[in-house]
Amino acid sequence: MRFSQYHFVDEIKNNLEKLGFKKPTDIQYKCIPNILRGEDLLAVAQTGTGKTAAFAIPILHILHSKINTKREDGIKCIVMVPTRELAIQIHEVFQILGKNTRVQAFSVFGGVEQGPQIAKLEKGIDILITTPGRLFDLRHQGFIKLNRVEMLVLDEADHMLDLGFIKDIRDLIQYLPRKRQTLFFSATIDDEIKDLAYSLVKNPVRIQVSPKDPVSKNVDHSVVFVAMDDKRFFLERLVKENPESKILVFVRTKVRCERVQAAMDRVGVSSVFMHGGKDQQDRMDVLNTFKLGNVKMLIATDVSARGIDIPDVDFVVNYDLPEHPENYVHRVGRTGRGRKKGLAYAFCDDAERDLLKAIEDYISKPVKILELHTDGYKEITNFSITKNLTLKDIIAELEPQPNKRYGVKKAKKK
Repeated sequence: MRFSQYHFVDEIKNNLEKLGFKKPTDIQYKCIPNILRGEDLLAVAQTGTGKTAAFAIPILHILHSKINTKREDGIKCIVMVPTRELAIQIHEVFQILGKNTRVQAFSVFGGVEQGPQIAKLEKGIDILITTPGRLFDLRHQGFIKLNRVEMLVLDEADHMLDLGFIKDIRDLIQYLPRKRQTLFFSATIDDEIKDLAYSLVKNPVRIQVSPKDPVSKNVDHSVVFVAMDDKRFFLERLVKENPESKILVFVRTKVRCERVQAAMDRVGVSSVFMHGGKDQQDRMDVLNTFKLGNVKMLIATDVSARGIDIPDVDFVVNYDLPEHPENYVHRVGRTGRGRKKGLAYAFCDDAERDLLKAIEDYISKPVKILELHTDGYKEITNFSITKNLTLKDIIAELEPQPNKRYGVKKAKKK
């Protein structure tokens, strides 16, 4: 089915056509009819499959059809998200898809002055995309009214639970009308997510568009066993041999973010870093710099980068393996989005093998191993001195070659 066949208002159809969106993705195809019918929904799909548009398109259509020339006081739809960057990103999606409609969307979040946000709220909006903290601050001050909310969306629901937002979610529910539509969207699902969904809504429709392997088929992901102190050499090699590629690097902590950035700076590799300790304007500037390609490498923690849609990421590097195995799926899902292909490498120290095992248990299959012989490993760690072999020579040649003593063994499963 094509978007042109849906009974959307003309403004939305025109926007979809200008964006080149011809056919819905699987998650969009399955969710849109249920949302249009007013049903509660628990939707699970891999990252990069178009989940935001799956709820944004029908919400815009529903609200545009209801709004007359005079807007009623009060917000009609709340979209609650775990991070500021995600709030900004989803607001942009609503703006683009809702261009020329009667629907007004706006995002509020902490870390910035609330004055401009209050001024916009007082003019009247229909859709509010928000993080929990700023939502409750503005509500307690009387600037946000929730009595007319008809729809509630919880995006990245699993991540919100990881960050401890369950109490905020339950508190919000108390202020909303009992008669409303509730939508849960997540890339991963577990018993906690299901229990939360079923405790807040009645008989939600569950839609799951996830194959047995939760990692997108567009992502070729592998692990390389690398000593902790040698990881910087492997990252340097990857960057310098792919100077035009956009590389997203994940580390475990704020301190690691800054240390890896400093290590790259010492070898002449430009990069930017982003973590929860930076103020909001800095985080927005860093993200825009990377999105525009002005700097080719972004080093980030999970809390500030998960869920963010950054176009054309060529490589994802798990510099540190994540402590929560589901975050591996979210990390590698930053590349290979839509119909594009992507590559992801994990650098695994001996001390991280238990984390790798947890990831493999979570995705129900071994991660492909790229194993190096001794000389191949030394060639990379001595990269600043010897540059005879390329990373492609050392890592990417997976098939064994006769009469070749050194290089890479055939990729094997654990």
